[in-house]
Amino acid sequence: MAEKHQGWTRNQLLVAFYLYCQMPFGKMHSKNGDIIKFAALIGRTPSALAMKLTNIASLDPAITSTGRKGLTSASASDKKMWEEMQHGWEDFALESQAEVDALLPTADEMENDLTSQPLGTADGESPENYVGTEKITQAKIRIGQNFFRRSVMSAYQNRCCITGLSHSRLLVASHIVPWRWDANNRLNPRNGLCLSALHDRAFDQGLITLTTEFRVKVSKEIKTGESNLFSSEWLSGIEGKLIALPEKFQPDKEFIEWHHAHVFLSE
Repeated sequence: MAEKHQGWTRNQLLVAFYLYCQMPFGKMHSKNGDIIKFAALIGRTPSALAMKLTNIASLDPAITSTGRKGLTSASASDKKMWEEMQHGWEDFALESQAEVDALLPTADEMENDLTSQPLGTADGESPENYVGTEKITQAKIRIGQNFFRRSVMSAYQNRCCITGLSHSRLLVASHIVPWRWDANNRLNPRNGLCLSALHDRAFDQGLITLTTEFRVKVSKEIKTGESNLFSSEWLSGIEGKLIALPEKFQPDKEFIEWHHAHVFLSE
């Protein structure tokens, strides 16, 4: 009973928000082993931590727009951290990861589960390309890439949003606005899509894009190029297809419009 009246500390909220970003929506319940373990580490019950995640979900338009309102009793602290996260993804990723690392100082089975997915390079570039003028350390880059990938993958339930492919080694957390073009949204999961390696490359090269209605648009170069069964089915054949929208962190339409205007090969 005492816990009901005990306010959440910033450190506890960082862990809760970290889990919200990294965990599929359907696993945010008190029976989940990760919830149970983290709850013990931060001094909360599994029910309290699961409830906090649903409070956070009530702040996510991707959740509320589908009629799933979670719990509507998000606190002022929840709302404040939500806004902080939205306006400073890199700082949030680093601080929340540091808090988790402080709780789990050594490699742990649960943490491995959350971080085991293989990394893809961002937008066809290697991390070394991001060091220099910004002077970001390799460690920070890796933390950021891990955070972005896990956030995007969990939002799309580890499936390509175009094909439904679910083999993790063939999936990429693809940036809508490329990493190199928007430092403020490099780690924003609303700037991400879960795509197969093929469609990630096609998206990065401007051969496909999305409309603001979340339908695939294929470039003229693909439509008028070499025709074969593979291309017909997996490239030109996906014209107009509605992508599978994520459970959380729905793609920002401003990012989609940017990709259409600056990356897509419209002619």
